[in-house]
Amino acid sequence: MENNYSFIDHAGPTDHDLLDVYSKTITGVVGQVAEAVVHIQVQKPVRDRRGGQQKLAPGSGSGFVISSDGFIVTNHHVIEDAREIKVALADGRTVNAELKGTDPSTDIAVLKIYETGLKALSFANSEALQPGQIAIAIGNPLGLQHTVTAGVVSALGRTLRANNGRLIDDIIQTDASLNPGNSGGPLVNSLGQVIGVNTATIISAQGLCFAVSSNLAAFVAGKLIMTGKVKRAYLGIAGQVVNLTGRMIAANRLEKKTGVYISEVVPDQPTYNNELRAGDIIVVFNGKAVGTVDELHKELGEGVIGRSTRMEVLRNGHKALVNVIPGEMK
Repeated sequence: MENNYSFIDHAGPTDHDLLDVYSKTITGVVGQVAEAVVHIQVQKPVRDRRGGQQKLAPGSGSGFVISSDGFIVTNHHVIEDAREIKVALADGRTVNAELKGTDPSTDIAVLKIYETGLKALSFANSEALQPGQIAIAIGNPLGLQHTVTAGVVSALGRTLRANNGRLIDDIIQTDASLNPGNSGGPLVNSLGQVIGVNTATIISAQGLCFAVSSNLAAFVAGKLIMTGKVKRAYLGIAGQVVNLTGRMIAANRLEKKTGVYISEVVPDQPTYNNELRAGDIIVVFNGKAVGTVDELHKELGEGVIGRSTRMEVLRNGHKALVNVIPGEMK
């Protein structure tokens, strides 16, 4: 008589073992990265509610070192309007910081402290990210007390509205919670490389946290270090999205169901917009179909500043070609 038995293999990893591997990954990354995460202290002007007079009030956030000679990345909203900026390092030192440049359109800013031999973090290639991989958010909201939250990359390619109204593309969504004061800190992968700059959380939605992707942040930081700003173009118009009728779409062979209606044209040198008229509907800019103000903003990059650029607009229901020369946004 043959007996068939099924045995449980106790040699495999237990839940405890797996958790311990995960814990070691997180603690290893924190040990590798924490020294480069800094606490940013600012003094900003606020108006006294009682007397109506202006006074300075403290604010704070996080940031991280990206070069051994003292360049630091943080959020624009952390240092916006700051009269004084100080950086508290992991070793307890507090030093004055100089603002090298800031970009409200991506909520990225770069500071400079005049110290050497600092621990610096490197940027990963955010195009290689995959939903589900480990994401670790590290902040320094209270100076010497680092905060760590861990989760996964929830989604890629999200968009987020900046304070100046522009849409930030290439946003990473993660369920690694952002604690108060974590703005400007790094979101890192299991190798300790920066995959994003923590920028926002939606208070009313649990687990929805966002970071500017490392590729975008690295590009903007490089521009800010070199020139102090990121150049963007503008047309000198006020516009809004309008729906196009089926007849207009068919007659003009349009790709989009919406366009950008020009409600006002403001002559403003060196921008050339004399060929535009209030009431025109922009449908193509520089060969790209545009259906919203955000899509138009996306095309108004540094490359078209000062260049004669062809646009297609609907005027009295018919397509018309016009030329513009975008100026540089101040």
